[in-house]
Amino acid sequence: MLPLIRLGLTGGIGSGKSTVAQRLAERGAAVVDADAIARELTAPGGQAMPMVAAIFGQNFVTPAGALDREKMRVLIHTDPTARQRLESIIHPLVGLATQSQAASAASEERACVVFDIPLLVESATWRQKVDHVLVVDCTPEVQISRVMARSHLTRHEVEKIMSSQAGRGRRLGAADTVIFNVGLSLAELADEVRQISHRFGLSSG
Repeated sequence: MLPLIRLGLTGGIGSGKSTVAQRLAERGAAVVDADAIARELTAPGGQAMPMVAAIFGQNFVTPAGALDREKMRVLIHTDPTARQRLESIIHPLVGLATQSQAASAASEERACVVFDIPLLVESATWRQKVDHVLVVDCTPEVQISRVMARSHLTRHEVEKIMSSQAGRGRRLGAADTVIFNVGLSLAELADEVRQISHRFGLSSG
């Protein structure tokens, strides 16, 4: 049995990273989505919610029992320590869940497990946990136009999100492989993924 390849997948908001993750899954990879795990942890009844209530107060919990994201967003904007306190709750739980899902992929004898990590480059630990980093890259202007179109955010709001992420140069500097996703149709993007799949033990047929 070939060793499991641990692939770190990252890219800025609007880069097309989630689409690339889907194409890799279609080729047999197990995908571990850190953002999806974090959303589950802070959903109604999520594992993180008792600690959120204890540290931030019941005001930050919706009537349904989920994280009140809007109130948390406002707090983070006004209190520099709020993000760190929230991450101190979420990140260890995300780490445990990703380990569990990766172990499941290994037990299923998958060739590759993809860790879909938006802030992989910013993390002090994630680079050491993966064998290979795949960056989905695009120009800042394309990022802005895509996110404005899909999320109905203002240009200023998108630029603010982008400013909280690693810059394009820093992501590219961390990359082992890059997909430049500008001017590609969905079919062409899928073909780009197909052409590099063999590097990760996946089908390229």
